[in-house]
Amino acid sequence: MDLLMFIFLAVFPVISDGLIVHSRSGPLFASLGSSVVLPCYVNELLLMKDLRVEWRRTDSETLVHLYQDGESRPEEQHKDYHHRAHFFTDQIQHGNFSLRLDNLRAEDEGRYTCRVYSQQDSGETVVQVKDVERLLVSGSEKSISVSVGEDVTLNCSVDSHIKPEHIEEVSWRKTDGDEDILVLLFQNNKTLQDSSDEQYRDRAEFFTAEIPKGNFSLRLKSVRTEDKGVYMCQVFAGGLSANATVELEQLGFSILHTMALILCITASGSTLLLCFIIHCKSPNKALSDSAVKKRIRTLGYLHVFLPNIMMSVAFVFWGVTEGFLYETVSCCALYILRPLMLLYVAPYLEKIITKALLRGTPEAI
Repeated sequence: MDLLMFIFLAVFPVISDGLIVHSRSGPLFASLGSSVVLPCYVNELLLMKDLRVEWRRTDSETLVHLYQDGESRPEEQHKDYHHRAHFFTDQIQHGNFSLRLDNLRAEDEGRYTCRVYSQQDSGETVVQVKDVERLLVSGSEKSISVSVGEDVTLNCSVDSHIKPEHIEEVSWRKTDGDEDILVLLFQNNKTLQDSSDEQYRDRAEFFTAEIPKGNFSLRLKSVRTEDKGVYMCQVFAGGLSANATVELEQLGFSILHTMALILCITASGSTLLLCFIIHCKSPNKALSDSAVKKRIRTLGYLHVFLPNIMMSVAFVFWGVTEGFLYETVSCCALYILRPLMLLYVAPYLEKIITKALLRGTPEAI
């Protein structure tokens, strides 16, 4: 019965006390974030004195807007419609009481009643706003693989019909496991770089020229191993929120990583090789003591300097790739100080080598 009554009200004008109020015969369809006009008019001229026009939600009787005493009364509106519902004030004297509803939200879907009161008569009509589009956010369906040190793009697109000024907030967060790290934030039509977590500051950015098209993809520069995980693009618009996730996985080795690994292996190999050569050369009696001492001294210097220099360079490559400045400086300083300490004790090497030759073993070197 209620359904039949609504169809009757939506399709035909309502006659109440002789005043015929017209509206649209069918429901209105609109996009989220757009504007829609709810029609309401009469075909006769009404006296402006004591004219009162109310727009209310049919289901809850919430006051959407009010025209009274010759002017709009926005102070009477429900707070959800402040600055969003407007009369065409200059058309009211001609019998046009239509209402424009801006920045449409999902909760605006439903029936609206336009009631007109005049000195002579009163009447009303019902308008339905139907199928307001929901907020849709799309990302990458497949996980993304990238080499450490390279740049990567994490896709995030918002419905193209929603204007950027209607989007309240877009945030990129790393939500892997128990983590909830803010990567980048777009709010009030601005990108807030300073709000990013320290490990992503100056490495994460939007494609600014693409934002008007609803493209909020994230460019992450100089990817690190700890960047691996799940990232969420969350969008707030028109009182709704939606999100899309992107997984960054299979972080491969970059050229710098490979070079650092080769240097570490080479440093270890050179240490073992030099130890073996020193061991073989020390008991060689075919050479004079001075020649033996000279060779052992040279090999000893190589044994201390060469692996440490290789490890220092390896840590420089690792630091450039991973971005760990303090750890890189500390490790490099350690490997540089070790050979410097050798130079400090160099005056005592002569005695150590002499004792080693007398014993015929290289352990003291």
